[in-house]
Amino acid sequence: MKKHFSLFSQYLIGVLFGFGLLISGMSNPQKVLSFLDISGKWDPSLLFVMGGAVLVGLAGFYLVSKRSEAFFGGALHIPTRRDISRPLIIGSLVFGAGWGIAGFCPGPAIVALGSGHLKALVFVIAMLVGMAFCQRFLAGQKKSA
Repeated sequence: MKKHFSLFSQYLIGVLFGFGLLISGMSNPQKVLSFLDISGKWDPSLLFVMGGAVLVGLAGFYLVSKRSEAFFGGALHIPTRRDISRPLIIGSLVFGAGWGIAGFCPGPAIVALGSGHLKALVFVIAMLVGMAFCQRFLAGQKKSA
C-alpha cells in the first residue's frame, strides 16, 4: 500500500510540476528565448519563476537534510560529491547551449512534447541520443581505467 501511495504522490507531483511549467510559460520556447535575450526584447518575467523554484528547492533540501529516510520509506540518495569536475563543466555548457539555441530544457521540453510542439519532439530525440552517447562514452572510460 505504501508503495502505491508513493507512486501516486510522485504522479501528482509530476502533474503539478507540468502545470506549473505550462502556466509560467517555461514550456514556451519563445518566452524562454525572450528571457535569454538580454540585449533585445528582454522578458524578465521568468525571474519570478526561477526565484520561486530556488526557494522551493532550498526548502526541500533543508527538509531532506533533517531526515534519514525518504518520506515514504527507503533510503535517501543524496550526492556527496562537491567538487567541480570537468564533466560537470562540459555538461553545464552543453545544457546552456541547448537551452539558448532551442529554448527548452528537459522538463519543459517533455511538457511541450505533450502539448504537440514539433520542435519539442526534435529536442527530446536529440536529448535522448545525447544521453545514450554519454552513457556509452562514460561506460567506455570506466572499462579502460
